[in-house]
Amino acid sequence: MSAAPPPTGDDLVRVLATLSNPHRLRVVAALARERAYVSGLARQLGISRALLQVHLRKLAAAGLVTARLELSEDGKAMNYYEVEPFVLTLTPEVIATAVETLTASDPTERPGATR
Repeated sequence: MSAAPPPTGDDLVRVLATLSNPHRLRVVAALARERAYVSGLARQLGISRALLQVHLRKLAAAGLVTARLELSEDGKAMNYYEVEPFVLTLTPEVIATAVETLTASDPTERPGATR
């Protein structure tokens, strides 16, 4: 069994930035227990469907969750989300390797940017 290749710098930045939000951490935790549809997940987490949709889109863009459209018994279309299995091992060596492949620039290093 081989280990997964180390993440690229851009992948690492995208995943860490995505997971840096408490709402998104709660979404991943809830979906790790069981898949859920948007309305039910919003109620479970105590946030609006609109806000949940924003977070789900960001999680999906990072490859951390996927959605599947299903029909309920009454014929209503429901988007079910589930977490994609992932393992993130973060060590100084992983970061050093990832930095070598960074293509995304740091917005704080642009001329005129404030820190």
